[in-house]
Amino acid sequence: MGNLLLSAAVLAEVHDVLSRDALRRYIDEGDLQDFLAALVREAEWVDPDVDVVACRDPKDDKFLTLAVAGQATYIVTGDRDLLVLDPFQQIRIVSPRMFLESQ
Repeated sequence: MGNLLLSAAVLAEVHDVLSRDALRRYIDEGDLQDFLAALVREAEWVDPDVDVVACRDPKDDKFLTLAVAGQATYIVTGDRDLLVLDPFQQIRIVSPRMFLESQ
């Protein structure tokens, strides 16, 4: 498997999603901060020099931007707005199950 890529926009999205009230009963603030610190420490940081606008949900363009800028081979997601773009500029966009089955 390759490196996990991360950008400021994607890190902000991860933080926002994991901070939602619906998830607070599963993850407390301390665990969230530990997870985010580990993610930043382990991921390959990318400062995108492109701005991709291609997804039918504009909020998901940040993931395409990161993948293109970081020369990713895969985007692993359950988001249908991204999955319908597979492949995108030779980047495979697959579900977690499909990704694991291909490894």
